[in-house]
Amino acid sequence: MALAGEVVGEEVTTDEIASAAGVSKRTFFRYFASKEAVVVRFLTDLGAGIHRELAARPAGERPSLALRSVLSGPLAACADHSDRALRVVQLILRTPALHARLLERQGRWREGLAAELARRPDLGPDHELYPELAAGMALTAFNTVLHRWSDSDGTADPEALTEQAFALIAPALDGTRRQT
Repeated sequence: MALAGEVVGEEVTTDEIASAAGVSKRTFFRYFASKEAVVVRFLTDLGAGIHRELAARPAGERPSLALRSVLSGPLAACADHSDRALRVVQLILRTPALHARLLERQGRWREGLAAELARRPDLGPDHELYPELAAGMALTAFNTVLHRWSDSDGTADPEALTEQAFALIAPALDGTRRQT
């Protein structure tokens, strides 16, 4: 385990992570062995929540609306806790090892979202590739919004960015639905 203040890879110290999270170094080490452990735990929990929320959405709901709804929640939470969330998001996005963990976990999110989309009854007959592609598009939109919000230092509105992103991809997300 690293000592408080010691650099823990990629030039980011545990002091910086504790400060960004708004906790003391002592509290940080009580719950986490490393900065990567913080990110992995947070992202694992976030992914599980997104999957649960998609599973709870109405089966006949347009995929674009369902995916936008489940992914806009975490983005709205960032805006609600702007200062602290912005520091944490920027730390993750600007630290290669932490950003890699985000992308790794999102691969698992994609699998869960794709599996849930594949269960929906209204997909057309040529839907074999659809679930994974749709999940990937939605997560790309999520990442784009996250980056734009982070790059704006929190001045951009995540809700407006999410609406814009999903308006662009909605035709592709909803185009494979079986016409009744």
